[in-house]
Amino acid sequence: MLQMLPAVSTCFLDPSQTGFFIGNVEFTSRHLSALRSHTPRVKFAHKLLSQELPTSLRTLSYTSQEYGKDPISKRREVYRQNVDLPTILPKRKKKPYPIPLKQIKQAAKADKELAQKGIEKPLEPGKNGLLVPDLIPVAHEVLDAWKILIKGLSHLLHVIPVYACRECSEVHVAQSGHHIQDCLGPTNEKRRSFHSWVTGSINDVLVPIESYHLYDPFGRRIKHETRFEYDRIPAVVELCIQAGVDIPEYPSRRRTKPIRMIGKKVIDRGGNIEEPKPWQSADSYPLLDFDTQGASQRFAPPLPVDVPRIAQETIEAYETVRSGVRMLMRKYTVKACGYCSEVHVGPWGHNAKLCGEFKHQWRDGKHGWQDATLDEVLPPNYVWHVPDPKGSPLIGTLKRFYGKAPAVVEVCMQAGAQIPKKYFPMMRLDIVLPDSEEARSVA
Repeated sequence: MLQMLPAVSTCFLDPSQTGFFIGNVEFTSRHLSALRSHTPRVKFAHKLLSQELPTSLRTLSYTSQEYGKDPISKRREVYRQNVDLPTILPKRKKKPYPIPLKQIKQAAKADKELAQKGIEKPLEPGKNGLLVPDLIPVAHEVLDAWKILIKGLSHLLHVIPVYACRECSEVHVAQSGHHIQDCLGPTNEKRRSFHSWVTGSINDVLVPIESYHLYDPFGRRIKHETRFEYDRIPAVVELCIQAGVDIPEYPSRRRTKPIRMIGKKVIDRGGNIEEPKPWQSADSYPLLDFDTQGASQRFAPPLPVDVPRIAQETIEAYETVRSGVRMLMRKYTVKACGYCSEVHVGPWGHNAKLCGEFKHQWRDGKHGWQDATLDEVLPPNYVWHVPDPKGSPLIGTLKRFYGKAPAVVEVCMQAGAQIPKKYFPMMRLDIVLPDSEEARSVA
């Protein structure tokens, strides 16, 4: 206890008393008990306010900046002031596993031990082919929000300009493209790493991730020769279908009995049922409202007074989709390739040899399947945050002072929406941009 208090004067103990003295200030047992009760949650400053204090102890308390909470008040959600920008994964390297490799090996070892004993692998609903009743309303809510998200972005892109680089995947939301020299396209040397800007589309803001639609995810695997027999639909829509949403044109098998597995072998899947033929119609597309293809042409430009309302509805739909997809992925398996952007909704990945990324020759074009993350199913596609969209373009000398945000969030913010506070730290809204000459003298 004495180590926590500063040595401002001689400290001595009086054997005949129950307290102690620091200079002329007396501390009794009541003060000691108060110190013990606050010690786990309160830290003390470096000095006492004054030696002529009353007998009560007055200290300067502070709490951890990471939590930003008062010891007495209830916990509230507090975000850090600034966070690092998202890292760009190298293309000539496999993606990291979302689950630590040690845990994957431990789970595989436990399954192997059960298989050697002839014990079935315990599977929860969602993993065993049965629906999770509590997640059926979530799947419907996600699909409705996905429709609103596509419609809202289609309206906003008539008002908010978006630019995309012709040579790389860079996207910029502003009145003109930025002047940051970070293009990694094939002809970047001729352009000194400046981007070659063209008018962007909704696919540049909301990156389309498609997946094969399966009538029975636990049935036969998709082979390379049979890949054209299956339809490709948005991965979010396929996840909602497997979670309980019924679309007549894209049926899904609803099991009443769970599948049974011993190790990696399925011993009972309820038999193989003949799958219905895929939907083929040149006149109509049943998922027209749930697909980004040609969305900008289907919706007219909005009225200026309706832009803030549409932007607010769009950002709310975006948050609903992300939170709902996160909940569905906890129960339903989604796989992603560790080398490319391919996603497969189901317990096992398909066998189509379509991977052309790093070392695909060694794998004969097969994908390196691993558990998918939320950002792989619904990529945020981070873009530079523009403090003044109508001001001068962003320049490379001030690059370290700029922040980033998902493209959907940046579009909605420039359209007048109130975005969630969790995006503020990465956008670096509290940083004042210096002049280009002042930036040289900033440490």
